[in-house]
Amino acid sequence: MTITRVSPDFSASSQIAADDVAEIAALGYRSIMCNRPDGEAADQADAAEIRAAAERAGLGFAHVPVVSGAITGDDVDDFRAALAALPGPVFAYCRSGARCQNLWRLAVG
Repeated sequence: MTITRVSPDFSASSQIAADDVAEIAALGYRSIMCNRPDGEAADQADAAEIRAAAERAGLGFAHVPVVSGAITGDDVDDFRAALAALPGPVFAYCRSGARCQNLWRLAVG
C-alpha cells in the first residue's frame, strides 16, 4: 500500500486488502472509496470485502468503479457525489492510485 496525499482531506493508494483497513483507520482516515471495478484483476479484493472491513472499523465506504483510461463525465459526477457524502479525510484506492488522483483533479482540483 503506497499512499499519496493529494489534499488535506483526500489521499490515494494502490490496491488494498481487508487487512489494511485497520491501519487506514489508525492513520486517521474516516472513509474509504474504491475506484476499481470488481474483477479488474484476479488478485484484487472485491469492494464488498473492503466495505465489510471498513464498516467493522467504523469507516464510511463508497464504491465508484471507473474503467482505467476511460473516465467519463458521469464517473466524475459520481466521484464528486461520493466524496461529498463521505466523512473526511477520505482514503481512495484503485490499481495504482493514479485513477483516484485523476478523478479528484477532475472533480475538485
